[in-house]
Amino acid sequence: MRNIVVEGLTHIPLEKQRLEIVERKGLGHPDYICDAIMDHISIRLSKEYIEKAGSILHHNVDKSLLVAGEAEPRFGGGIVKQPILFVFGDRATSEFNGTKIDINGIATNVAKEWFTKNMRFVDPEKHVKYQVELKSGSVGLTDIFKRKGKFLGANDTSAAVGYAPMTRTEKIVLQTENFLNSKQFKSRFPESGEDIKVMGFRINNDLRLTIAMAFVDRFITSEEDYFEKKAKILDDIHTFVAVNTDFEAIDVQLNTLDVKGRGLSGLYLTVLGTSADSGDSGQVGRGNRVNGLISLNRPFCSEAAAGKNPISHVGKIYNALTYKIAQHVHDEVPEVEEVYIWLLSKIGSPIDHPAVAAAQVIMKDNNNLAEVKHKINDVLDYELTNIDNFCMELAQGKISTY
Repeated sequence: MRNIVVEGLTHIPLEKQRLEIVERKGLGHPDYICDAIMDHISIRLSKEYIEKAGSILHHNVDKSLLVAGEAEPRFGGGIVKQPILFVFGDRATSEFNGTKIDINGIATNVAKEWFTKNMRFVDPEKHVKYQVELKSGSVGLTDIFKRKGKFLGANDTSAAVGYAPMTRTEKIVLQTENFLNSKQFKSRFPESGEDIKVMGFRINNDLRLTIAMAFVDRFITSEEDYFEKKAKILDDIHTFVAVNTDFEAIDVQLNTLDVKGRGLSGLYLTVLGTSADSGDSGQVGRGNRVNGLISLNRPFCSEAAAGKNPISHVGKIYNALTYKIAQHVHDEVPEVEEVYIWLLSKIGSPIDHPAVAAAQVIMKDNNNLAEVKHKINDVLDYELTNIDNFCMELAQGKISTY
């Protein structure tokens, strides 16, 4: 029997609260880059381990540091004076029954592939240096992977929380960054870099978006050209937001640090389309939560999910699973208006039997929790029973953690 708790909340649903703040760090943001690359390394390692050992071996590659380089933006195209440094850290199994596994090569190759696929102006050979600091794991944690049973024991005592549904503010913040980093948008506005951050602020039914977007200097010929192109992009963003939301009032601002008359010093120009070329460093875990957002009104787990192994590290598994369960409850039980799912592990205990699995729900109108409590309980029990399928989807990269 699992320890499942279902209880009601008397809170006002976030959509109906007066104030809401939501942030998303986009594709080229240094923190996003760290999360994405390290999680792709975990996915590649998992595949390599299955091929060579028949199962996923111990690894936690959830530590990395992107050290900003040095660049000199210029109208018409600047130069990179010092490359970005990408440091890979933490633990990974490098040998199995006498067979060597090239974890250093895997880490470096994955990073180069990611830059090539996602960053139009970053040359992974020329603009980035790589420092791999992946070591062997501790005896106690590696031994978890040798123990028998359908489910491995949790490798940490950790808690996670997820929620559903997303509010209108959360949805439009996520949609806006995805839109701005889409291939279609980049083809129309190639001067728009990948480093984009969207900050959403809702007060009652009014939405305010503040967007930071790195411009690529090779497409900008002068200060006047910059502000003309910025105005066109801003108009396009405003149209997109207006079409995709129903707020009473919408205010969108772009690159608010800009000041006319200050030349290059008053513009957000980069050489590579990311502030990582000279202005901003990054780390795993400082970016988006596993649903792609930083929602300040919501409870959230401080664990960095990206890069952790997908079959025993509850900091990854439970972090992502809570959101899946929350959405499942919201879809399955229409009487529920808002739901929060909590999972707490105990190190060594099988991951399908958390110390507690809890649902806190806000009911719609005058619906009675007692009448649907069993449905919510069944969803929790079902998802935990099938957690092995969920873990394999994590291992295959089918579920995003950033």
